[in-house]
Amino acid sequence: MSLGPHSIRRLRTLGAHEKSTPSKSQNSSAPGILGREIVTALGKDPETWQTVHALSRSQKESYPPNVKHDFIDLTGDAKSMAKQLQRIQVDYVFFAAYLQKDTEQENWDVNVTYPNDIIGFAKGNFMNLATSIGIYAAISKEIDRQLVFPGSETFYTCFHCFTYSRLHAQFNAWAAMEPRCSSQVFNVINGDTEFWQNLWSKMAKRFGCKVPANQLDLPMEKGTGSIVDLAPEPPNAETAAERGLQGKFAHGKVEQRIDLIKWSHRPDVKKAWERLAAREGLEKDGLEKATWGFLGFVLGRNYNIVQSMSKARRLDWNGYIDTWIRYRNALTIWRWRRFCRGLPHRGSG
Repeated sequence: MSLGPHSIRRLRTLGAHEKSTPSKSQNSSAPGILGREIVTALGKDPETWQTVHALSRSQKESYPPNVKHDFIDLTGDAKSMAKQLQRIQVDYVFFAAYLQKDTEQENWDVNVTYPNDIIGFAKGNFMNLATSIGIYAAISKEIDRQLVFPGSETFYTCFHCFTYSRLHAQFNAWAAMEPRCSSQVFNVINGDTEFWQNLWSKMAKRFGCKVPANQLDLPMEKGTGSIVDLAPEPPNAETAAERGLQGKFAHGKVEQRIDLIKWSHRPDVKKAWERLAAREGLEKDGLEKATWGFLGFVLGRNYNIVQSMSKARRLDWNGYIDTWIRYRNALTIWRWRRFCRGLPHRGSG
């Protein structure tokens, strides 16, 4: 999400905003995956973004010279946060989290972005797909070299869209400076559509594992999996009647053939991670840090997820990233060592 003052937006529309007068910006949730990439993108363009204030409770890594880190607890009350921010003057705000508007009467233009499942990294942040999938794959290889898809049998062959964190950052920087994006809402995805049936076999090869030929028919021990009901009325039910599909949208579920939280507590899994951590120089608490509930939700959904970039394309946004290439790069050993002290990688593909 990016915000900019109305006065500056009008001046830009009239062509008065020039690169010779760089803007100042503020980024909230800086150490998160999306926030980190926004800070990086703005930091690489000091001609446009003279000063960038990165806000978070802790600074995990170094920033470019035009980025200043400001310590703030964004979970605090409004009064204390306002006091901490009173000395900061900015033209734009990039807020990489949920934002609740108190009133419709405000003096800002607000651009809202809707990314989908994120591919990216942030140091000290394990809430991302690549980290958890990498740990799951590494342990699976250590145990028996079989990479079984733990999620929904239905979702394994469903359509799915992803968002590369760096592409999302580039979109935010572009939208903030594009007058036609003022006060608009956009999907932000890579631009392709994938299936886990395609990605999973490639990930198995990447880690030197195999996907069992009959993985979806393998018997599971009692209590291994889990099923959780989602909201009784899915979002598309609101327009079902006008589309002639009233009563046709099923109740969504999260179906895990292997409940990943339960899996992470198995004695053989813990022992496998201990061996990996000792042999490969991994973080000993990496297994505990991984967000298994989050990964279980992502892989366990039982419906298609397709988002359109048409609105942004009509405004001349042409960003595109190949999802598998991003995952492949995310699973290379240098990235693991940089952010997680290394996960083993012996495969290719």
